[in-house]
Amino acid sequence: MEACSKAKFQRYGSRKVRFLLDLVRGKSIKVSQGIIPFSGLRCSDLVQKTINSAAANLGVKTGNKSLDLSKVYIKEAYANIGPMKHLKRIQPGPQGRAMPYKRNVCHLTVVVSDEKKGARSAKGGVK
Repeated sequence: MEACSKAKFQRYGSRKVRFLLDLVRGKSIKVSQGIIPFSGLRCSDLVQKTINSAAANLGVKTGNKSLDLSKVYIKEAYANIGPMKHLKRIQPGPQGRAMPYKRNVCHLTVVVSDEKKGARSAKGGVK
């Protein structure tokens, strides 16, 4: 059985979140809880909360509130670019000019499964 969790409009760059997701994709949730805190990235709290939420969703779906996290695997995990039109900012430039820049926003999606066979790698192949 599968369960999904999404975190939308998060103020992190999608490339930096993808780097962390590549480390934990295909691993069990118990192993990922050991990897994520030591990654040294700011987005580690976001990724950890989303993975825990997906695991809780799986527990509700199966009816088993005390789910064994060592038997639950991260099947899919990806981060897409969110809209940048709402967070436009301006930084002062030389000679009184305004230098615009956009803040990064990403959408994070995590799918967990209680079957190891369904875990896929980043390139779509089966591990």
